[in-house]
Amino acid sequence: MDAISICGGNTLCGEVKIQGSKNGTLPLLAASVLIKGKTVLENCPRITDVDHMIKLLEYAGCKITRNNRSVEIDASHISQTDFPKEHTGVMRSSIMLLGAMLGRAGEIRTFYPGGCVIGERPIDMHMEALSQMGVEFTDSDSEVLAHAKDLHGGKVKLSFPSVGATENVILTAVLAEGVTQIEGCAREPEIVELCTFLNKAGAKIEGAGESRIRITGVKKLQEICYRIMPDRIVAGTYLLAGVMTKGIVVLNKAPVDQMQELFRVLQLMGADIVIAGDWVCINGEHACKSIPALKTSVYPGFPTDLQSAFMAAFSIAEGCTIIEENIFENRFKIVSELSKMGADVRICDNRAMICGVDSLKGCTVEAMELRGGAALVLAGLAASGTTLVENKHFIDRGYEDIGRDLRALGANIRYV
Repeated sequence: MDAISICGGNTLCGEVKIQGSKNGTLPLLAASVLIKGKTVLENCPRITDVDHMIKLLEYAGCKITRNNRSVEIDASHISQTDFPKEHTGVMRSSIMLLGAMLGRAGEIRTFYPGGCVIGERPIDMHMEALSQMGVEFTDSDSEVLAHAKDLHGGKVKLSFPSVGATENVILTAVLAEGVTQIEGCAREPEIVELCTFLNKAGAKIEGAGESRIRITGVKKLQEICYRIMPDRIVAGTYLLAGVMTKGIVVLNKAPVDQMQELFRVLQLMGADIVIAGDWVCINGEHACKSIPALKTSVYPGFPTDLQSAFMAAFSIAEGCTIIEENIFENRFKIVSELSKMGADVRICDNRAMICGVDSLKGCTVEAMELRGGAALVLAGLAASGTTLVENKHFIDRGYEDIGRDLRALGANIRYV
């Protein structure tokens, strides 16, 4: 069975080191094909999404060497631009290869990306943006064929600050002829991470982290060794583990600057937070308050990837909270499973009203996607009795070893 068993009721106390960022790593792996030589990525998380991206790079002709959390990619020779559905169809971030392969080889044939069922997430915006740079597309219901005989810079205006579309335009523009100006860019830390990586490899990118980015194309990029930033979503998950069990949790190597909105909400709930450098301590003993409303938004707003986890937290808080989901329309899939545990959650369009109950009861629940699966684990930590979270493979997409980390904090958790 692919499941996690949690015996709830333990107060979590202890320290945990935060892994490398999933959403930061995947674009860098894709970007490595732009470098005709070796790229070394340190602090690379050992998660299944990374495994799938590495298999795609190997399929393209890259030579990969892994040593614990260090990954070396030798992209000296690219022999394949036609990618199989076996790996592109299982994760959203495979779409990053669209821009990377266009920049390196001028063509790519791939399948529409898969991953978690949390919304439609169409790639029309990617295609429309890249068309402004000389890319021609032929697509069907399942496949995308793109090629560019004359890849050039251009003025690209995104209708929504999509992280994926912003990353794809950057990857395509780095080696394109001329200047590319992107307006309406996403401002997430992962965008800054990608631009910092590429600039250290010799790219000319200005404005990372702002709504307008300017890229001057260069002839080639140089070999690079780069250390990946910590994962802000994993960090937030473990802070909530402390809150929901009334414990004291210390994070080591946390991306503090990226977590300000999260800290604000936790403090409104009554949590005490102490920060020193990249070290964070949260005391959840009095973090029992709901807040009137929480809205997900693009960075620097509240991250949609932590919405499910906070829904679990609000389900045992005092009072009621309305969560408004503004990024993905199917991010409420966790509601039916939380309700099995006794949560009081009602849905209307893109809003959920959560009224706190005295306690949750352990039972068998099903993870349907990555972030919702992690939130069910949190609910299990706070519930009475035993909770069995099925479909652990979803959680493995973004967490190196959630059981190991939570056991280090005192949780009674095991894999079945």
